[in-house]
Amino acid sequence: MTQFTGSSSRPHEAEKSAKFVPGQPDMWAFVLFEALVFTSYFVVYMIFRTQNPELYLRSQAQLDLRIGVFETLVLLMSSWSMARCVQASRSGALRAALANTMATMVFGFAFLVSKVSEWVRYIHRGFGFSTDEFFQHYFFLTGIHFLHLLIGFIALGVVVYQLRSPARRSQELVETGATYWHTVDFLWIVIFALLYVVR
Repeated sequence: MTQFTGSSSRPHEAEKSAKFVPGQPDMWAFVLFEALVFTSYFVVYMIFRTQNPELYLRSQAQLDLRIGVFETLVLLMSSWSMARCVQASRSGALRAALANTMATMVFGFAFLVSKVSEWVRYIHRGFGFSTDEFFQHYFFLTGIHFLHLLIGFIALGVVVYQLRSPARRSQELVETGATYWHTVDFLWIVIFALLYVVR
C-alpha cells in the first residue's frame, strides 16, 4: 500500500503504482460480481422486451430522452473529475486531487437530484412501478443504480479522508474508490442505452 507523507510524492513510486491495475484486488472481484449481476438484469429486460415490443416502445416513448442525456453527461463529467483526482494524487498534487473529488461529489449529487425529480414527474403523470412491465424494469434498474451511487458517496468519503491527512494517506484506497465510482458510471451508461435509446 503506497503511503503519501506530504504534498510531495516520490516519482518512482507513483510510476510504479501506475503500472499495475489500480485499487485493491477485492474491489475488482466486487466489480466482476456486480457486472455479472447487472448483466443478468439486462438479459432479463431484453427477453421481456422481445416478448412484447409494442408495449415497451409505447411506454418507452413516455421517457424524456433529454433528461437521460443530461444525467449521462453529468456522470461522465463525474468520471472525468475522478480520473483527474487519481492523476493528481499520483503526482502528489493533493489539493488538486481533493478539489476534483469534491467536484465528483457535486456531479453525483446533481445526478441524484435529477433522478428523483424524474421519478416524481413520471409518477405524477401516472407512470409508476405497477403501470406495466417496462416501468417495472425502469424503476427497478434506475433504483438499483441509485442505491449503488449512494454507496459511491461513501467511497468518495473514504477518498476525501485519505487525501486530507498525510498520516493515513493511501494511493491504493484512492484508486479503489475511483474504481467503484467508474463502475457505477459505466453501469448507468448501459442502463441509459437500454431504457432510453434502444428501440
